[in-house]
Amino acid sequence: MTSKGDTASDTGPLDAVFAETVRRTGASIGALYLLAPDEQHLFLDVLCGAPAEIAAPWARISLTAPAPVAEAVREDRLVWAGSQDELARTYPRTAMALPYPLALAAAPVVGVRRWGALLLMWPATRPPYMTQRERGNITSSCRRLARLLEEVLADGRIRAPHEGPRVISAGLGRAPTGQTRAADDFVERLPGGSCSLDLEGRFAYLDSGACELLGREAEQLLGTLPWQSLRWLDDPAYEDRYRAAVITREPVAFTACRPPDHWLDFHLYPDDSGISVRIVPTGGRHAPPSPAPRESAGAQARAARLYQLTHLSAALTEVVGVQDVVDVVADQIMPAFGARSLVLSSADAGRLRITGYRGYTPEAIERLDGLPLDTAFTPAGQALSSGVPAFFASQEEMGRAYPDALLVSGKHAWAFLPLIVSGRPVGCCILSYDRPHDFPAEERAVLTSLAGLIAQALDRARLYDTKHDLAHSLQQALLPHTLPPVPGLRVAARYLPATRGMDIGGDFYDLIRLGDTAVAAVIGDVQGHDAAAAALMGQVRTAVHAHAAHGATPDRVLAATNRLLVDLGTELFTSCLYARLDFAARRVALASAGHPPPLLRLPDHGTRTLDVPPGPLLGVDPGAVYPVTDIPLTAGLMLVFYTDGLVETPGVDLDDSITDLARDLAEADIHDLDRLIDTLVGRAGSNWQRTDDVALLVLHHTADRP
Repeated sequence: MTSKGDTASDTGPLDAVFAETVRRTGASIGALYLLAPDEQHLFLDVLCGAPAEIAAPWARISLTAPAPVAEAVREDRLVWAGSQDELARTYPRTAMALPYPLALAAAPVVGVRRWGALLLMWPATRPPYMTQRERGNITSSCRRLARLLEEVLADGRIRAPHEGPRVISAGLGRAPTGQTRAADDFVERLPGGSCSLDLEGRFAYLDSGACELLGREAEQLLGTLPWQSLRWLDDPAYEDRYRAAVITREPVAFTACRPPDHWLDFHLYPDDSGISVRIVPTGGRHAPPSPAPRESAGAQARAARLYQLTHLSAALTEVVGVQDVVDVVADQIMPAFGARSLVLSSADAGRLRITGYRGYTPEAIERLDGLPLDTAFTPAGQALSSGVPAFFASQEEMGRAYPDALLVSGKHAWAFLPLIVSGRPVGCCILSYDRPHDFPAEERAVLTSLAGLIAQALDRARLYDTKHDLAHSLQQALLPHTLPPVPGLRVAARYLPATRGMDIGGDFYDLIRLGDTAVAAVIGDVQGHDAAAAALMGQVRTAVHAHAAHGATPDRVLAATNRLLVDLGTELFTSCLYARLDFAARRVALASAGHPPPLLRLPDHGTRTLDVPPGPLLGVDPGAVYPVTDIPLTAGLMLVFYTDGLVETPGVDLDDSITDLARDLAEADIHDLDRLIDTLVGRAGSNWQRTDDVALLVLHHTADRP
């Protein structure tokens, strides 16, 4: 493992090129994210133009998160948001945590492999568009960064994601300019006071006028944060003005009162090296123009924590299942508070069942799993019964109250957060640390607030998982487990749930033997993605099967099923495609109830969409008529039935998508039908996010039958 000194030496060229990229693009803030070893997350490696504290909520980002840097890596493209409005439309969570006028670009850093992404931010004063030359410069810089990463990390010298980002200056590699005596004299002659803050907000310079107005000597203030060394500036509104200056690089102003009644105007002028501050008495004749309205003082919470809480709250509102809650806590809340381990438990039948963990051994988890809600083995029982979080800053504190828990855990500091909803315990969240950790009052307040949000999210997620498991079990019971063998006919089918949201739906397929000389094939799609859709799917499939078994023609099968759905009074509609393959007559008869057209592939590889005029969806019109299409059944003929989830993509014309599917079928190898289905469902790539479920049914007539 390389030391800090070695790491700095190894990454020196990389940092210099990164700083040069930020300068050349005119960006005010730059960040380089690298893929974590698990390739499921991005971690912040280098930061320029902002303090690490501001970037803390985004120090670790899931590759599946709806964030610009994650999307740039996932889709291997440059992501651009030219204004705050555009950012709010496309990435609302990011915009909520960055409520400032700005422009933003994220570009993938790719060489011999995916390395991560480059994030650049500009003040809103830049044009809200990006030229081709700018895109080319950013892309070229990303390739250069990738080459340097390959050199720096060629022998495995990769920094651990938990070490925190390196913060560098955009001036890295440029010769520094020293302050001259003439400049000092110039500043001293100005009325009012002048001071300078670095990008982390600490005093770097104060003239005598600033010291007089602030009521402190320079030695007492240099290196300190204004809102910590000057209690009357301890207001999140003032810290937010500093934050706005850092992120937007635009001048800002505010007015504050130094006790007992000295009102002062502060004017902040930022650039990539820090912030120049002019301080003048409010209403004075030497004041710069347009001071900001007065802000109330006295709030003790840190603005950084408030923004962190806002960001994490937004993340928790987007979770769906219990595993999503575990991932958000592990990937975003743990890094934000420096925790190294996690145990998330749910209350179930009077016991705490562990639903997710990080950083603990399986043996420790086995010992902790299933503890009663009122357990005295760990602080979890007391926290749940009282509803008050418990914080232990060291092993000594834990050992005095819970010596047995200390032996099992092996950690050095803990936060036990009870998860309570309407007075009802739903679980417990335990954050732990590998070294002693003080919990300042404001950190405890934020963690306590987060505990309530986690509890709400976990309660919703458990309800979702319960409904999902019920609907999924119902759907699996209603889909055919196997398809009957039919001489002279090769058959394969596949059902794929949606990759986002409730991953069950109403898509179905079936193959029905009709004596020795015929077979019926059916595919359908019931509207919805819940238990009601799955239940209706079972009713439709049963109705089709019953009418088909009595020898009804395709149009009559659909008409009878349609009347059943109308009589049921369901509010869900169903599309359906029904085909009867008659091997004796060597014909195929098809009818459609608003379903996507099937694909026909001939023995010479000629492939086309089969024109089957659709009737209305099932359950809409009791008198609906379903036209029948008749085609020859020849040896080598292949039919592919599918549901709309395979071909519907936002922003893509449906006809174009079906045409592309037909082309893929024409070029595919059909010797193995399961591999053929793999090809058809994988046509959109490994990153395809299915918003709807998909069903496919492939029929290949191999030989004529007597």
